[in-house]
Amino acid sequence: MGKRKTPGLNTSSMADISFLLLTFFLLTSSINTDQGIARRLPPLLQNQEKPPEVRERNIFIVKINSKDKLLFNGEIGDVRNLKERAKEFLGNPQNKEDLPEKDEKFIKGFGETYPVSKGVISLQNDRGTSYDMYIQVQNELTAAINEMRNELAKNKFGKGYADISNAQRDAIDEAIPIAISEAEPKNVGGN
Repeated sequence: MGKRKTPGLNTSSMADISFLLLTFFLLTSSINTDQGIARRLPPLLQNQEKPPEVRERNIFIVKINSKDKLLFNGEIGDVRNLKERAKEFLGNPQNKEDLPEKDEKFIKGFGETYPVSKGVISLQNDRGTSYDMYIQVQNELTAAINEMRNELAKNKFGKGYADISNAQRDAIDEAIPIAISEAEPKNVGGN
């Protein structure tokens, strides 16, 4: 008996088909990219040796230790309560003496003065803090500011923050600035 050759497959167009499929999937699929945390860095201090002093009542200190435990101004806290505490601190609705002062500032988009909080949230985390806890805290602080802005937009313009014009958004941003200061990670507690 003679040796039989197995018939070969014609694969000459296989590379073209693979390339077309790859191109199709690249063009039609969406690639999720991490946006990061939206924060604007403060401007450089001009001709000053030290930053301006901030009164103690105007600072809300949030500390996260290496075991992911929170302290709000020296009191043990829970991340689920952080948003409400931050809103109360920044808003100071009853003008309490132990919460931030307010500075009457003319807001162009309002056409009048508005009491802008001098409050600053100081976030301090440990080098051992988990990334998950860090992001949870950042989300709660951002949510507090976003809710305050949304409430003010509804109050001033009758619409939510997302539905107002850019000029109105600028006015809301000026009335409720993002006042979060983040210190370099260090060992704030625990191992």
